Amino acid sequence: ILCKNYFEYFNSYNYIHIHEDMIKDEVRTRTYYNAIRRNEHLIKDKIVLDVGCGTGILSFFAAKYGAKHVYSIDKSDIIYTAIKIRDANNLTDKITFIKGLAEEIELPVDKVDIIISEWMGYCLLFENMLDTVLYCRDKWLKKGGLIFPDKAYMYIAGIEDSLYREEKFDCWKNCYGLNFTPILPILKEEVVIDYVDRNFIVTDTSCILDLDLNTCTKDNLSFVSPFKLKMTKKDYLHALVIWFDVSFSACHTPISFTTGPYGAHTHWKQTVLYTTDIITAEKNETLNGLFALKKNKNNSRHIDMKLHYVFNGVHTKAKATQLFNIG
Repeated sequence: ILCKNYFEYFNSYNYIHIHEDMIKDEVRTRTYYNAIRRNEHLIKDKIVLDVGCGTGILSFFAAKYGAKHVYSIDKSDIIYTAIKIRDANNLTDKITFIKGLAEEIELPVDKVDIIISEWMGYCLLFENMLDTVLYCRDKWLKKGGLIFPDKAYMYIAGIEDSLYREEKFDCWKNCYGLNFTPILPILKEEVVIDYVDRNFIVTDTSCILDLDLNTCTKDNLSFVSPFKLKMTKKDYLHALVIWFDVSFSACHTPISFTTGPYGAHTHWKQTVLYTTDIITAEKNETLNGLFALKKNKNNSRHIDMKLHYVFNGVHTKAKATQLFNIG
C-alpha cells in the first residue's frame, strides 16, 4: 500500500497543469521571488538545497540572485522538464537536479547553507511534504543555516454559509422524489476546499498551530489544539474555515503571505468544515472547541481531522464531535 501511495503521489506531479497552477499563483510565486531577490545578501555565494523542486522555479531564483550552487531534488518526472529549462537559461553550471526521494539520495556536499521549499498543501499539512523538509534540515542544513520559509501558522474562524450548506446537504432529503439522507454521514466527513468570502466570517480568529521550521519535529505535525471563537455579530454559524500563513522571518525585511479569506486568492483556497449543528448566535457568544489533526494511517500523504465543539448560547445549546479527512 505504501509503495502504491507513493507512486500515486509522485505520479500526480508528472503533469504540467499542476505546476502551471502553482507558478501562476501570483501570491505564492511572487512572495518566494521577493524573499530571494530582496535578500540577495543571504543567498550570494551560498549552497542552496531546493526540496521538491518541481519545474525548478525556486532553484532558478536562487541561482539568479547569487547562489554558489543549487542542488534540486524531486522524485517526479517533471524534473526532466526542469533540466531543459535550466539549460535553456544557461544555468547548467549553477544547478544540479537529482531525481529521487530525499530520504534515499546523497548530495555531493556534506552540508548546505539554505533550504528552500514550497511544501505546503491544502490545510497546510495535506501531502505531508514537511516531513521531508525536516529530514533534509536534520541531515544537510549546517548549524545556523536558513530555511525559506521558516514559519507557518494555521488559523480557524466561524462562518455563515446557509446557501452552500443548503445546496450541499438539504437537497438529499428529496432527490428526485427519493430520500437520500443516508449519504449525509459520508458527505459530512468530507471537507470543502473553496474560496470563502470574507463577509461570511462571523467570529474572531484563533491560531491553532504555530510552527517554527528551525526547531519543530515530525511529532509537532500531529496535534490537538483548543480554540475559542467569539461571535462578532448576531448571526448563524454553519461551518468553520481553516487557512494558513507562512513567513520568511530570517529575511532582512520579513516577508509573508496568507491563504485566508482576508487576502488575495491562492491555489490553496480555504478548508471548510461544516458543523453538525446550525447555531443561532448573539454577538459576543462563544464557541469553544478542540481541533486535532494527524496523518491517515493508510496513506501518510492524507490527513484526518477531528473537531469537538461546545456552544451554550441564548438560542442554541450544541455539543458535537466530528471526523473529517482530506485525501
